[in-house]
Amino acid sequence: MKLSEHFTLAEFTASSTAAERGIQNVLPAVLLEEARRTAQMLERIRAELSAMKGCDVPVLVSSGYRSFELNRAVGSSATSDHIKAMAADWSAPAFGTPYEVAKALAPLVRGLGVGQLIYEKPGRTAWVHTSTRIPAAPVNRVITIGPAGALLGIQEV
Repeated sequence: MKLSEHFTLAEFTASSTAAERGIQNVLPAVLLEEARRTAQMLERIRAELSAMKGCDVPVLVSSGYRSFELNRAVGSSATSDHIKAMAADWSAPAFGTPYEVAKALAPLVRGLGVGQLIYEKPGRTAWVHTSTRIPAAPVNRVITIGPAGALLGIQEV
């Protein structure tokens, strides 16, 4: 099932952790419209990155919706937007590194309908996290999460 032109429900719910641990990660029907809104946000991001680069820039989703059990298994917060189908972790290697992508998108979050943009680099692997939900504290709208914790803005860690 397609959520949008370039994003499917299968990729939005795929998880290697779920497969390895036998965890069911099925999107509840009540969250389908929210998943579509998240996919539309990713479409806007893809279009913007493609326009900046001057060629097609696919957005590769590594984590979209997570069931409560899967969310707990990956060590994420119990309040994660992933459990509400409002977030995705992704990369766009055809554009650049996750840092370069996040840096390019940071000034555009409002216009793209991105509620929160996070450059995450907890270790050697990095990705971009975007959510449709706008955080209560405006200072948390664009942040970096690295080994030392959360930092304001997009910063190389």
